[in-house]
Amino acid sequence: MLYVAMLSIIDQDLNAKVRPAHLDYINDLYKQGKVVMAGPFTDKQGGLVIYKADTQEEALRLAQADPVVKEGARTLELREWNPLNFPLG
Repeated sequence: MLYVAMLSIIDQDLNAKVRPAHLDYINDLYKQGKVVMAGPFTDKQGGLVIYKADTQEEALRLAQADPVVKEGARTLELREWNPLNFPLG
């Protein structure tokens, strides 16, 4: 199953400090097949990570372990996502 983590920045200075660890963390999870895609929003107010996990609990554990969440630089909103398969019909 796929889960979307919306990560809104609440502390710009702390986010800048922790961002390298965040990028290392999601890159490692990508190599493990646990992150499908990730990236910042163009307004520079946060970003999103799409996790691949067996359960919502696993996805939540992965998202909460992200350094930007753990250190309090960003908020976390995690939602299960069911993408459409195109073309439809």
